[in-house]
Amino acid sequence: MKLDIKICGLSTSEAIEAAVANGATHVGFIFFSRSPRNVGIDVAAELADQARAGGLKTVAVTVDADDQFLDAVVAAVKPDILQLHGKESPERVAEVRAAFSLPVMKAFAIREATDLARCVPYLTAADRFLFDAKPPEGSDLPGGNGVSFDWKLLAALDGNVDYMLSGGLDPENVGEALKISGARALDVSSGVESAPGVKDIEKIAAFVAAARAAEADEAGADDEQTG
Repeated sequence: MKLDIKICGLSTSEAIEAAVANGATHVGFIFFSRSPRNVGIDVAAELADQARAGGLKTVAVTVDADDQFLDAVVAAVKPDILQLHGKESPERVAEVRAAFSLPVMKAFAIREATDLARCVPYLTAADRFLFDAKPPEGSDLPGGNGVSFDWKLLAALDGNVDYMLSGGLDPENVGEALKISGARALDVSSGVESAPGVKDIEKIAAFVAAARAAEADEAGADDEQTG
């Protein structure tokens, strides 16, 4: 299965073009006013059209959003996936999925093994998880903080759990992250920026290239073992 690579927090046409040109599979738009990556619904709608034209899936990222706001986002942006990055309960996640008839990805902040256990009640409510690092002390942002967690913790997960790995990924460490975690999907935001909220076209290219190289190495190793 091809590695999913999501470039998140995009706000410009140039960044979308880079994601398309370099082989990403998903792009994410953040609707959270306190984030430096916050984007207006009208702008996101235009960028989502550009991404879809390039064959990418679009993800709308919200934090404890109410139905009225989600209605506006879904109507204008027409995302393929809704990412819930707040404190949404399993019941709320199931409610959102049913109300909008869209796949839902629920984010969890991870620091230790017990944090992973919190996803269990959501197994039937969410279609996929996103495992991000817990924010540093004093941060106002639930994600995009540029910090990682111990990827070895993911070895304890049931192999059937579908998730994206996030948190502190960049072109230099993504290969190691894949090797240690065994993740089949990646999410990067601050790791491909020159400043908070400013995507770096060269870093996007470098990140995807490094991830694809690691993916190819893993596939080659698997072929050797089965050959």
